[in-house]
Amino acid sequence: MINLMYLVLTALLALNVSAEIINAFKVVDNSLTSTNKVVNASTQTIMASFQEKLADPASADKAKIWMPKAEKAVQLSKELNQYIDGLKDKIKLGAGFNPQQPEDGFKEDNVDVATRVMDKEGEGKKLYAALEKYKKEMLGIDPEVGDLFKNSLPIDLEIPKLSKNKMGNVTWTSVYFNMTPTVAALTMLSKFQNDVKTTENKIVNEFHNRVGQVVVRFDTYAPIVGANSTYLFPGQELQISAGIGAFSKNVKPIITIGGRNVPMNDDGVALFKTNVGSTSGSVPIKIQYKDQDGKDQVRDLKIDYTVGIPTGAFVSAEKVKVLYIGLDNELAVTGGNVGDEKVTASINNGGLRKVAPGRYIASPNAPGTANVTVNADGKTSVFTFRVKSVPDPTPMVGNSTGGRIASNVFKAQEGIRADLKDFVFEGVRFDVTSYTFYATGAGFQEAPGVRAGIRGNRFEPVQDLISRCRPGTTVVLDEIKAVGPDGTTRKLPTIAFNLY
Repeated sequence: MINLMYLVLTALLALNVSAEIINAFKVVDNSLTSTNKVVNASTQTIMASFQEKLADPASADKAKIWMPKAEKAVQLSKELNQYIDGLKDKIKLGAGFNPQQPEDGFKEDNVDVATRVMDKEGEGKKLYAALEKYKKEMLGIDPEVGDLFKNSLPIDLEIPKLSKNKMGNVTWTSVYFNMTPTVAALTMLSKFQNDVKTTENKIVNEFHNRVGQVVVRFDTYAPIVGANSTYLFPGQELQISAGIGAFSKNVKPIITIGGRNVPMNDDGVALFKTNVGSTSGSVPIKIQYKDQDGKDQVRDLKIDYTVGIPTGAFVSAEKVKVLYIGLDNELAVTGGNVGDEKVTASINNGGLRKVAPGRYIASPNAPGTANVTVNADGKTSVFTFRVKSVPDPTPMVGNSTGGRIASNVFKAQEGIRADLKDFVFEGVRFDVTSYTFYATGAGFQEAPGVRAGIRGNRFEPVQDLISRCRPGTTVVLDEIKAVGPDGTTRKLPTIAFNLY
């Protein structure tokens, strides 16, 4: 289809080299270039999976056989792709392109340069021979795989069929490059590069299938367990929720809480409810699941809870031992044997509002301490809490805070986030609002790639720079700013990644 499109556009060019036809070729060339990047990324993912299989004792023996063959296919494709890039540069230079002033462009409608370079100087014959040799060598890497693809590889060296009035003494080179405008010749060369990349991907993927399918791995499986409270009074209800990170609806875990199976809802959570007695205790939790390799895994956990004695006033932090500025700190307040209607509470640092019988929300506004005063039917008790600011979050890309990272793993990330590591108060979120992107090293030899003041946390605004990253590139994320639950902006530390 690409050959046919090329011939139709070339015929139109012979009649009239219009701006619309020039733009049509440029659109096709851009599409081919984008497709090449996608296919290349797929091949890189397969090669990364080969490394994992080489390290896995269960697949290492097969990987040792097939990975070198895949590497040979990648090397052959790289050499031919670089050769075609050289032909592109030669044609562009002949059409007036100046590498020192790339913005000036070149004569896209020139019909002499491609004819001279590819036909008269013999580069077309060399290209044909190189494609023919490449196809033969790719099929010869492994005879069995070669037989599988001998009639289906994208490398097609047949001369396209022409209309009767155009038949005659035609050659492969003359069909594609004789009296062809520069932009059309470059588009055709991109088409051949696409054939090479697609061939490489098909062959490498087949080699990988001889070992096993591509494995997309999660870093960890993390059981998620929580309780509505760990300090209760006799007769109060204890709720426990349990689940598993990276959960799939197709392979649900088996969750046992307190000795009985608890079904999981559509949100991936199993909800357990029970009324506690008069003594403290714990509830055992068992989670059975399959990991991404289909292996059975088991995690045993437990939730400890304390039952208060109903004598005298009592105040407890519902989720944490301290109060945090900018957060809704839940407090349980009781008056012992005194009914709730006779209990009042106040705080000397910030505000305290009642949300339900025995339930309050504390909102301190200054670090240090806060005294909660409870008046139960005329008797007062004072309880002191520490008051802290929410700590700064840690900037992360994927599961990494910086350092060495595989190039294809980094390029697959969607953006940067701010995580509160090991923070006891659940559900607190920071949103990254801006950052500066800096890349140097491999892919940026002439000048570093810098993009400052990027709004939000996504990598879309710097995809053009990320696409140039490769092993040997150093990426620095600086001037990272994030907004927390209290609405204030915080500047986070710089993180750097060395791609390999």
